[in-house]
Amino acid sequence: MANNNGAKLLSQDTLNRFKYEIASELGLSGEIQRRGWADMPSRDMGAIGGNIGGRMVRVMIRHAEEALARGEQLPPV
Repeated sequence: MANNNGAKLLSQDTLNRFKYEIASELGLSGEIQRRGWADMPSRDMGAIGGNIGGRMVRVMIRHAEEALARGEQLPPV
């Protein structure tokens, strides 16, 4: 995974949870579980990379909104 500012704010476990949620939404979770992330073809992953990136942001925002609705405090930026 690329090193970016978002990775500093969230634990690796949280980021992995988001990745699997997006993969599931895209119908890839079975293939990823069967092959593993490292063995997924670059062509397949590259073709959907933009979708994963855009959806990852939406999933993170949704989780943050849900946490705020429950009265939880988000980490400082």
